[in-house]
Amino acid sequence: MKKRKILAMLLAAGMMIGCLAGCGGSAGAEEESTDTQAASTGAYPEKDISGIIQWGAGGGTDSLMRPLATLAEAQLGVSIVVENKTGGTGSIATQYVYDQAADGYTLLMGAENPQLYSALDILELTYADFEPVFLIGDETVGVVVSKNSPYTSLTEIIDAALASPGTVTLSTTGTGGLPWEVASFLTAVTGATFNQIPYDSDATAKAAVLSGECDFTICKVQSGIEDYKAGELKFLSMLATEPVEQMSEVPLITAEYPDFEQYLPWGPFYGVFVKAGTDQAAIDTLSAAFETAFNDASYQDLLAGFNINALGYTGDEAKEYLDNWQTNTTTALVNSGAITKTLSELGIE
Repeated sequence: MKKRKILAMLLAAGMMIGCLAGCGGSAGAEEESTDTQAASTGAYPEKDISGIIQWGAGGGTDSLMRPLATLAEAQLGVSIVVENKTGGTGSIATQYVYDQAADGYTLLMGAENPQLYSALDILELTYADFEPVFLIGDETVGVVVSKNSPYTSLTEIIDAALASPGTVTLSTTGTGGLPWEVASFLTAVTGATFNQIPYDSDATAKAAVLSGECDFTICKVQSGIEDYKAGELKFLSMLATEPVEQMSEVPLITAEYPDFEQYLPWGPFYGVFVKAGTDQAAIDTLSAAFETAFNDASYQDLLAGFNINALGYTGDEAKEYLDNWQTNTTTALVNSGAITKTLSELGIE
């Protein structure tokens, strides 16, 4: 009797072990099947993304892109590894991104400059060779000098440049950069020319003015507002049709030079791009992530603090903005004599 009980217990135990092994094997197979299915889906993004900034660390573009990237990567579930590639009025970074695969894993984080590359013979590429992921905003710029500058108005700078051509120094970011563009407008309106000294970013161009290396530069409000509040930098004139709220005492450029109105409104813009040919699904994923990041309250506060006009454009709306900016700016440069090519030669109507 005792032996039969022991045998029954052993048989029951064996059946239980077999059942557990079978159930465990079934669950493992199901999990493996699910993992294989997920891996075969290839959902974007599957790895970290590279973000290439056209300008140097601490500059206006850099200051906007890094916090936006941090917010966007939280939506994407991967890191956006941001890197500054300076030089050639942003063309080094632009060419680098274009040379990468059109797979959505290399972003160009840039400003307006590529829209003028072909007009200035800097590079054959423009934003027509990329797809806009997200246009962040555009902004107002002004003429700035250091607190120790002898110049108290734009007119004084222009008069000095007219009296001694090429002696008044302007720190720039190179041909096609923001200070160069505005200097071309100033020359067109006033006839004054300047000794342009190139630097690798708007931050270093501004630093050259603060240190006294150069007489003046053209500065974005967002890049100069803290130095302005601290009394280190003086804005002499704003390239705008309406006063900047936080700097309402700074005169508009049309108050001194009414003919400048033909070039207004005008200002630099910022956006995130991928190489043309990138899968639309990847672009849509990126656009949605950057839009969520853009709408974050902390980022909206940052834009407001820098006095940037928020755009938030994607798709066709972004492309229309890019086309209009290129047409308006190139027309102004042709009219000013800064470039000799005609609009038809540039394929711009």
